[in-house]
Amino acid sequence: MLCTRLTNARFLTMDPGHPVAHDLGIWQGRIVGLDEAVTSLPAREVIDLQGATVLPGFIDAHVHLAWTGFKENTPSIAGCTRVDEVLAVVEEAVIRKGTPGAWVSIAGYDQRALGRHLTAAELDTVSHGHKLFLLHDSGHGCVVNSAVLDLLPADLSRDGGFLAEGAMGAARALRLPYSQRELADAIGRAARTCLAEGVTACAEAGIGGTLVGHSPVELGAYQLAREEGLLPLRVQLMVSADRLHPVAAHEADGIPRSLDLGLRTGFGDDRLSVGALKIFTDGGMMARTAALSSPYEGLVHAGQLQDDPDVLADAIVDGHLAGWQLAVHAIGDRAADLALDALERAQRLRPRPGARHRIEHAGLIRPDQLPRFARLGVSAVVQPNFLRYFGDDYAAIMGEERAPWLYRGRAFLDQGITLVGSSDRPVTDGSPLRAIQFMVERASESGQVIGPDEALTVDEALRAYTVAGAFACHWDDRLGSLTPGRLADLVVLGDDPRRVDPSRIGDIEVVATYVDGRWTGKAAS
Repeated sequence: MLCTRLTNARFLTMDPGHPVAHDLGIWQGRIVGLDEAVTSLPAREVIDLQGATVLPGFIDAHVHLAWTGFKENTPSIAGCTRVDEVLAVVEEAVIRKGTPGAWVSIAGYDQRALGRHLTAAELDTVSHGHKLFLLHDSGHGCVVNSAVLDLLPADLSRDGGFLAEGAMGAARALRLPYSQRELADAIGRAARTCLAEGVTACAEAGIGGTLVGHSPVELGAYQLAREEGLLPLRVQLMVSADRLHPVAAHEADGIPRSLDLGLRTGFGDDRLSVGALKIFTDGGMMARTAALSSPYEGLVHAGQLQDDPDVLADAIVDGHLAGWQLAVHAIGDRAADLALDALERAQRLRPRPGARHRIEHAGLIRPDQLPRFARLGVSAVVQPNFLRYFGDDYAAIMGEERAPWLYRGRAFLDQGITLVGSSDRPVTDGSPLRAIQFMVERASESGQVIGPDEALTVDEALRAYTVAGAFACHWDDRLGSLTPGRLADLVVLGDDPRRVDPSRIGDIEVVATYVDGRWTGKAAS
């Protein structure tokens, strides 16, 4: 007997062997058959989906759950366009904090809305003895007041109060880590938001690190969230590479650096597991710290690498030798060169053709770099909504020649490169449907078309958020398609993305999500 049979729906299975179905049977959390294979079988529950469209649950291969959850509960200056507006919001948050000398966090900082960076001196006027930390929306910088600057080493670049990359990490390190209780609650809030948008599995893009990490015992917070029922979707955890340390393993193992006990990619189960090793090579375009091979338009610099190139390359090679899948953050083309060079060296030292290494973001990729991705078998994990919301700005700072190379789509597929969709939530909107719409239209919110030759078909964009996401996370034997034997993770939509006008894809209602064949409730409104 089936546990559940879903009927009267249009199942877009993403399985070329059986691309469309009308019935789907579930037993003990797995799909056991489609159409005639299950229509005559008895079931404890038969659910009439009333003509809805059903897809495999969306997989977001690059998110920040804890950061998302904290951001939802943090005072924000998003939408402020004047310095006096910003200072008024900050002062209100300071007054509410009350505790003298305490840290006050503010979200939503983006210098582009103000036309320049805030300064420590300006923040000092409203700090009232508190330590202020305004996190840049990109996650690659912050603005702090003088009370924080006074605690930092004198040799750190501080640019009037704006701290980028490593300097930001130094400021973060001054604060106590979040408790596991606080982390678990934040993770739970973000997980519910993901489910409301049809995401049933995701990869948390960096725990325990200096740049993106909230505690040295952050993995335990995810375990706590799971134990307490706060983790209603599947999560794979990327571990920050700066958590690795030298180990005296047997010389035959060839492992120069590792986590304790040799923990690496693959540990865990279907609900919570350890994924890739996260390695940062550069910054971000919003903060103008992505490392380019030639300067930003209108600026005299070309961004920055996170460390000495040899140090970064050695970290990539050591991670590969230790048996990890690698998720290498490389937004600018200069950073991508470094990543590709190091991955090539690593594979030469110890060939691992099934490693499925990934380049996260791949924000600006030159035509000559595409064949190298393909030759190395590296996936491109992109964030289409970056261009939907920030595309006008990104196109302007790249200039006419480079703008078509931003967050590519078609060029990756034409080279046989696995193209993976993701959000980098909360940097921008996490909705897979809105990202899929951009991948088809290549249009920013203003209507500017960016790299029209990179446009995908709807089917190709859907694959990026299902089949390709599963492949990138080593989940392709259990997720990504509605195939018998796979886990029954589904998203129920109010319309068929392939049948509506592309301009409407992002507005399709997410009616419900199923994880392990269990209905998780109607999507939040």
